[in-house]
Amino acid sequence: MKNKNEIKTGLLVIIGIGLFIFGFSYLKSNDIFVSDRTFYSIYDDVEGVVNGTPVTVNGFPVGSITDISFFKNNSLLVKFRVENDIKFSVNSLAQIYETGLIGGKALAIIPAMDNSRVAVSLDTLKSSVAPGLTELVNEKLTPLQENIETMILSANDVLEKINLVFDDPTRANLRTSVSDFSETITDLKETSALIKSIVKSNKSSINNSIENINDISSDLASISSTIKSSDLELTLSNLKSSSDNLASVLDNINNGNGSISKLISNDSLFNNLNDASKSIDLLLEDIRLNPKRYIHFSVFGKKNKPFQSNKN
Repeated sequence: MKNKNEIKTGLLVIIGIGLFIFGFSYLKSNDIFVSDRTFYSIYDDVEGVVNGTPVTVNGFPVGSITDISFFKNNSLLVKFRVENDIKFSVNSLAQIYETGLIGGKALAIIPAMDNSRVAVSLDTLKSSVAPGLTELVNEKLTPLQENIETMILSANDVLEKINLVFDDPTRANLRTSVSDFSETITDLKETSALIKSIVKSNKSSINNSIENINDISSDLASISSTIKSSDLELTLSNLKSSSDNLASVLDNINNGNGSISKLISNDSLFNNLNDASKSIDLLLEDIRLNPKRYIHFSVFGKKNKPFQSNKN
């Protein structure tokens, strides 16, 4: 009977130890009933990854991180397990990334598409850390912040220059200009109202003027049609013929043909007329000085005096 109790006690201890090992492994995300492989990767910073962090391939969970320890030069050695039915190249990448906006972390295995050998247990994979949402935001916001700072500085410079330009006299002038502009607008409104009243009061006269203009336009159109229907074309033809004849006569005169051309181009007629004019002047002068030589009455008769030329 005593031996049976000891056997039962031993079995309970063994079962308790087994349950303890199973619970401890479960808490460490190690399933003792699943055959898996163990891999390593070295990081400078694990970015908040802890034991039990899931390991994924293309977003599908295939294992978990089992241990994190210090390595050479204060680097961190991450140990993780992967189920045996997942195969990937030894050149694959073990990348730490954020799983969401809250900041959860996970380890993703990015398979390498090459012809290298399949990774086996205890292999060390290449490591990398994907930029998180905060880093991406900072990366995008940093240039924007610099641009905003530059814009603020430029705006300050512009405001300073505006303040320099718009001093107290300038502001006073601007106020005066605005006041004058308001007065001008008021005057324009009054002028517009006056013109409107004038037009309204003289509406009948304006209508009569427009009707008179329409009548004049109709009369002009009638005169134009009358001129068009008359023998204007024949008159213009005759005028052109006369102009051609006159041009022909002028060409003959310029070429020295005809009496008129000779009168114009020959100086003999002018010289003869000039000599005749001089002779007439001498004759009239002699008649004035010696009238008795040409007109005389003599009862007894006298001899005529001979003509003497007056040299003066």
